[in-house]
Amino acid sequence: MKITRRYAILLAPAGVLLLGGFQAAQRATAPAADPLIEGFKKTTVASVADAVDQVVGQRGFMAHDVRPQVPGAFVGRARTALLRPAPPEKATATLSARHSIEMIDTARPGEVGVIVVEGSLDVAALGGLMGTTAKARGMVGVVIDGSVRDVAELRALPLPVYARGVVPSSSVGRYASVARDVPVTCAGVTVRPGDIIVAGEDGVVVVPADKAEQVLKRAQEIDARETKMVPLIKQYKSLQKVVEMFNRI
Repeated sequence: MKITRRYAILLAPAGVLLLGGFQAAQRATAPAADPLIEGFKKTTVASVADAVDQVVGQRGFMAHDVRPQVPGAFVGRARTALLRPAPPEKATATLSARHSIEMIDTARPGEVGVIVVEGSLDVAALGGLMGTTAKARGMVGVVIDGSVRDVAELRALPLPVYARGVVPSSSVGRYASVARDVPVTCAGVTVRPGDIIVAGEDGVVVVPADKAEQVLKRAQEIDARETKMVPLIKQYKSLQKVVEMFNRI
């Protein structure tokens, strides 16, 4: 007996049908690849920092003490949250991390959380529960102007987190969340929602969204030039000679 496609579908196990439908739904909802993000993934953090200097005319690199407390390089578009000091009655468990939680709960795959704790490195803006949610939402990393806790849990996920410190304290009773998806100043650099965050062992760089194409092109040019310089340095055994040839270090 010949089984047509129609009857094959009827005879298929329910689990197979459900799995197929789920996979189809995943394909339908998967975000389209962002060519700028893909391009920055192939550059170096240092080259991007130089490119921002040259194209934007101001620094894009965050302060030197924003370090990978949970290692991992990543590139993604920024989502932001802001916390400020508040009296205990306004720094309740509900209010202390409200906008950070909302930011994470509405994040799309590939985005980067940027959380600013104004005025203190002794408050953790992210812990295991928030980190678990960020990972489940598909966020690629978090950057904190402040501190982080539950590092072992975050490392086990794994979720890369760059922060200025590690402390066991929480924001409850100390800080209140005041806004999300607004421009913030994170470790010396303005970050706007949608800006591109490039993070690696060298640190964190912010690329303004409206200059991203030009910055990427310049970073690629810098990378290409350095690639050409390396074999010549080995050949001549002189950095000065090669610098003179390329007019760059």
